[in-house]
Amino acid sequence: MTDGIVGEFLSLKEETDADLLAMQCGDFYEFFAEDAEFVGRELDLKVSQKSSHGSSYPMAGVPLSELSPYLKALVEKGYRVAVADQYETDGGGHAREITKVVTPGTFLGTHDADAQYLAAIVADREATDSGDRSAETDTAYGLAFADVTTGRFTATAVEDRDAARAELHRFGPAEVIPGPAVRTDEPMLSAIREETDATLSLPEAELFAPGRARHAVREQFGSSTPEAIGLESTLAIRAAGAVVGYAEETGAGVTAAMTRLQAYEPGDHVALDATTQRNLELAETMQGNREGSLFATVDHTVTTPGRRLLREWLARPRRDRAEIGRRLDAVEAFASAALARDQVRDVLGEAADLERLGSRAANGSADARDLLSVRDTLAVPHRLLEAIDGTELEASPIAETLRGLDLETVRGVRKELAEALAEDPPDSVTQGGLFRRGYDEELDEVIERHEAVREWLDGLADRERKRHGLSHVTVDRNKTDGYYIQVGKSVADRVPEHYREVKTLKNSKRFTTDELEEREREVLRLEEARGDLEHELFCELRERVAGRAELLQDVGRAIAAVDVFAALAEHAAVNGWTRPTVTDGDELSIEAGRHPVVEQSTEFVPNDLAMDERRRFLLVTGPNMSGKSTYMRQAALIALLAQAGSFVPAREATVGVVDGIYTRVGALDELAEGRSTFMVEMQELSNILHSATENSLVILDEVGRGTATYDGISIAWAATEYLHNEIGAKTLFATHYHELTTLAEHLPRVENVHVAAEERDGDVTFLRTIREGPTDRSYGIHVADLAGVPEPVVSRADEVLGRLREEKAIEARGSGGGSDESGDGREQEATEPIQAVFDLSSGSFRSGDGGSGRSDDDHELDGRTAVADREDIPELPPGADDVLEELSETDVNETPPVELMAKVQEWQERIDGERNSEIDGERNGEIDGSEGTLER
Repeated sequence: MTDGIVGEFLSLKEETDADLLAMQCGDFYEFFAEDAEFVGRELDLKVSQKSSHGSSYPMAGVPLSELSPYLKALVEKGYRVAVADQYETDGGGHAREITKVVTPGTFLGTHDADAQYLAAIVADREATDSGDRSAETDTAYGLAFADVTTGRFTATAVEDRDAARAELHRFGPAEVIPGPAVRTDEPMLSAIREETDATLSLPEAELFAPGRARHAVREQFGSSTPEAIGLESTLAIRAAGAVVGYAEETGAGVTAAMTRLQAYEPGDHVALDATTQRNLELAETMQGNREGSLFATVDHTVTTPGRRLLREWLARPRRDRAEIGRRLDAVEAFASAALARDQVRDVLGEAADLERLGSRAANGSADARDLLSVRDTLAVPHRLLEAIDGTELEASPIAETLRGLDLETVRGVRKELAEALAEDPPDSVTQGGLFRRGYDEELDEVIERHEAVREWLDGLADRERKRHGLSHVTVDRNKTDGYYIQVGKSVADRVPEHYREVKTLKNSKRFTTDELEEREREVLRLEEARGDLEHELFCELRERVAGRAELLQDVGRAIAAVDVFAALAEHAAVNGWTRPTVTDGDELSIEAGRHPVVEQSTEFVPNDLAMDERRRFLLVTGPNMSGKSTYMRQAALIALLAQAGSFVPAREATVGVVDGIYTRVGALDELAEGRSTFMVEMQELSNILHSATENSLVILDEVGRGTATYDGISIAWAATEYLHNEIGAKTLFATHYHELTTLAEHLPRVENVHVAAEERDGDVTFLRTIREGPTDRSYGIHVADLAGVPEPVVSRADEVLGRLREEKAIEARGSGGGSDESGDGREQEATEPIQAVFDLSSGSFRSGDGGSGRSDDDHELDGRTAVADREDIPELPPGADDVLEELSETDVNETPPVELMAKVQEWQERIDGERNSEIDGERNGEIDGSEGTLER
């Protein structure tokens, strides 16, 4: 082991499982060896070399006062950083010990508006990855979320994996600690990695043990807390206890701010799975940008806690109509009182983040300026009440929100801080100048003595000039010489005998005297005594403020709520949004609705939507790029905004409360994760069919497009029937399968609507207007032209489309003959045009004379049997008899769509397997081994 400082660093590094170690060495925190090289690259720090006992090691460091921003940069990248602080040993030397481990979820130095959650997730049992859907959904989960920067701590239990993923996505934690069973559930861990930016940390499994976790919760929040708040789930308690235990083990001091545990029921809020939150672009766009999201669009908040709360409301819309109505009343009051709203927003702009200030006070990191911010912000509720007094806001929920606070206690805390703290305190809490005169008698006495000595020192230069007739006399102080009397060289020989020279400079000399040294010792003693006493008094004051952490959180939350009400009203007033009518019925009625984000950047065409108990399923057809997706998303967003308590972009809107919003609006290819586009599409569909209820809103933007046409139509058809017959959810389903539009004639609650387009002289205009009934065509070739597809391709596609519609033969044009276009030196054989007609009944092309449209050679060369003449019934493929028998025994009306799809896939694989085996046998008999050619 290396000796010296580097050896001590390496030894401490072995004690921790942190990724990096910052070790105090005097006035710097140093990184050595591999850690130094790493932070040098990551943080652009200068790396030098440290010699230690004949060896040289890389070294990089930062000043003590500047560690926090570097820690912030590291933990935001997902690294755990141990901090070793220096202390004096009995022998007068120095040693170091690890005092804390800073992790992404326990870092207190953030200044971002976003919440910073540490989350724990516990599984009921070891989840399986068998592919059986029931095995995925019957595992319950416990979840706990603690924002260490504000002290907010919540816990709950959910029924299945999808619900757990939705909550994790909703809270967006910085760090997740999974329980032992979750660690074996690779799909769940993968989902956490994919759907959040959280760092995964794996603490000891004992933290999640039921007994230890329950003890941790009771020790932190009180012995009767779980029962008092209705937290009955053992899983939720295990998760909460693990968060407490993990936070304690880091030593970062974050548990001091955790003063109140709250239980919540996911059923109190609208279910928004991770896919829906992403598809609706609530907090960020599909590309990962905040700009262009719903949150960025409606965010006119002026406080940091207001910004956090607005994001929370959008991610967790309510189902309680009374609470929704209260929020809407507040927004409406602000919307109709522009002058009062502006005055309130001006006052709000002066509010600091009380939740975080309370947390800093609780963990002992708040300084005097932080407490001054607490003092000033505690005046905000009273100033807000003054601003709304006598206005139409006086009887609104805004006033109720403020009057619901313990205003007397708020006034008392503010008064104490105002009487205690100096108006311009120093940055350090260990030096004098923190308190006002009259706050503490003992401190006042020390200050008086200190000021008396300082007064004597301040007048010393004048006295010496007069007493000894000296010119150019000054009295000053520095770290090297202490206090000194400085005179110019020209008169230095005239100083009195009791002056003792301490230093000669170019143009002057410095002296001291016995009396000056005595006064210096006295002022140093008084400065130390004042600093110690003020620090002690400040810590006591800070502890009293920390004891009011819950009050600060309540005040901060109230200020945030008023900020959100005002921000939503501001957006509504500027953009012409209206108050929705929220009911317990089935209606979703929107008149002249608009997309809240898209309308900001384009001239938007409003559209109506009418859904009720008799009209619950709308099949939306129309051209690509015509606005189908926008129309459906705006419906979902209007419902979401209404239940979040916001006005909506419409002339009028009636929203029946929904329990969940589920979307499938396209899938990104995830081949790197082993999941194709179609697999992702089917998993999203499966989740909807398992999760939605009759009180849900479902948005489907294409289903089945990732597979063969007839397979896709079948899946979309079956899913439509299941949603209509079995679930009964309000559904908007955009599709290019026009075959589905006939379902409106057979299913009573299905209706067709389409996005209108107009064609004149070959030019197509998308009107972006929703009309009743199905569309007559897709205009896909027109969209291809708009996308810049080469003109010969567009023209040829238009020609082929025309002949297909008329069921006329299509000439399959070859590449011509005689030229070498293969690249291998062989001359290409000339190909003759082939006449073919697309047969809708078979889903394939046949030749113009009734044949297959290809020669027998074509069929055999590509490894497939020739199609039988269409004059006769095609010969059934091998194995089809067994499949037909199973098909006849299957009740398609009673079989869930996902199970039916699995059966269809199995039947198809069996038939393909039999057919390929037969083909291989025929080909093996026909291939001439010496020539390698097929025999006719």
